[in-house]
Amino acid sequence: MDGKKALIASSLRKEPVSVTRKMAAALPELRRLAAGKGLKIHHLGAGYPHPEVTDPRGFLEHKTLYFEHLTKTASDTKLGIIPEYLRESYAYTDTLGPVSVRKNFARVYGADWEFPMKPENLIPTIGASGGINLMCSLFERPGVEIAYITDAPTYAGFITRAQLANQTNIYSVDMDSEGPIIEQLICQIESARSNGRLVPFYYTIPDGHNPGGFSFSAKRRNEIIEVMRNYDILILEDAPYVYISYAEENERPRPFVALDPSRTVHLFTGSKIGFPGPRVGFLYTEANIEISDEEIVPLRDLLLTESSSDILFHNPEALYAFESMLHDENMEPLPSLWPVAREKQIIYSENRNIIMQGLSDGLGKFPERYSWTIPQAGFFTVFRFHDSKIVTDDVFVNWLVSEYGIVVIPMFDFYPEDARLRNPQAGLSELRLSFCFSESFGDDRRRDLADSIKAFCDAILRI
Repeated sequence: MDGKKALIASSLRKEPVSVTRKMAAALPELRRLAAGKGLKIHHLGAGYPHPEVTDPRGFLEHKTLYFEHLTKTASDTKLGIIPEYLRESYAYTDTLGPVSVRKNFARVYGADWEFPMKPENLIPTIGASGGINLMCSLFERPGVEIAYITDAPTYAGFITRAQLANQTNIYSVDMDSEGPIIEQLICQIESARSNGRLVPFYYTIPDGHNPGGFSFSAKRRNEIIEVMRNYDILILEDAPYVYISYAEENERPRPFVALDPSRTVHLFTGSKIGFPGPRVGFLYTEANIEISDEEIVPLRDLLLTESSSDILFHNPEALYAFESMLHDENMEPLPSLWPVAREKQIIYSENRNIIMQGLSDGLGKFPERYSWTIPQAGFFTVFRFHDSKIVTDDVFVNWLVSEYGIVVIPMFDFYPEDARLRNPQAGLSELRLSFCFSESFGDDRRRDLADSIKAFCDAILRI
């Protein structure tokens, strides 16, 4: 290998395939084996939005009516003049996207979480994952050694992205039932800095943690903010499930961005309350960042430059379509996004209750053997074996599919490498159970999910 090729090769890493992709790749063969035994497939693995809440037909009708409304209310309605929204929808646009979309989103989102959101600080992203990539890319560009602080376990997509650059390491923090353990969070920050690494942010999903299957307590959120202020570190808050909440209205914890917008980079995605296909998302922050001894600039400005170097022109038609969801059937602006989420909440809440009741009925008599998290938001619960002889590795989950038709996701790949060095058994007694997806609707969905959790409990009792 010549010098140039060797240099290129040394700059690349071969990272493990994400746990969900690995399962997706293995599933066709496992399905074949299950079908050969006459087994029905039970979906407790995929974290996909349910097709019952992503039927686009009503949305497409509403979008058409909204676009007609925009045409009628355009300031220039002369015959033959193309309305501004229509010109923008099918032309190059600013990296920030249409102004009205950001204004309408800032209005409702700020009202829902009780803080004055500034539309000029919103940057469109390709879903929340686009925001993760944008933040990592910005801080990796100078080439310094970086430590990304995150939870153990954490979102597999973040692990995959964070490990792309050679100069980055993940410093993870174990969690208890309220969130990351504060003493360990402080220890990891100090350890990373003593190793000469820049610590730009702490990444987390505090509401409906994926894959943790719970939400951070209000007390722990305030403790995290205090640590981040003391160490001058940002919070990268991934918030796909803030509206998929099962808590009473007066018990919903406020996201970090509402508690301290100058310390938080907040990632919103429309995938869970809207539609996953259009990949509409926003990054929001009011943070400032020091780029030299004498210069402090808005982080938003740096991220906008970074964004324009990656995706100069977002899809304005998709953004306008998202804006239509922020208006009612009379094209009046909605005061809140909770009505948009309500249909989804009803279905996911039903699913969650079926799973929780099924686990309680099937395995609740054996608290010394099994436990599971109680999700206050999101799509997941984490199921734990208390018997150390049971190892939930790839062999185990493949066996569940081939012998019982039950699809689940193992937890060990959600733990960063350093967490598995601290504890070689990390995740090897746990499974992530998803209650968001099935291939059926209405009563069939309810029956299939009840059958799935009963089949899971029966299989567990046979082990």
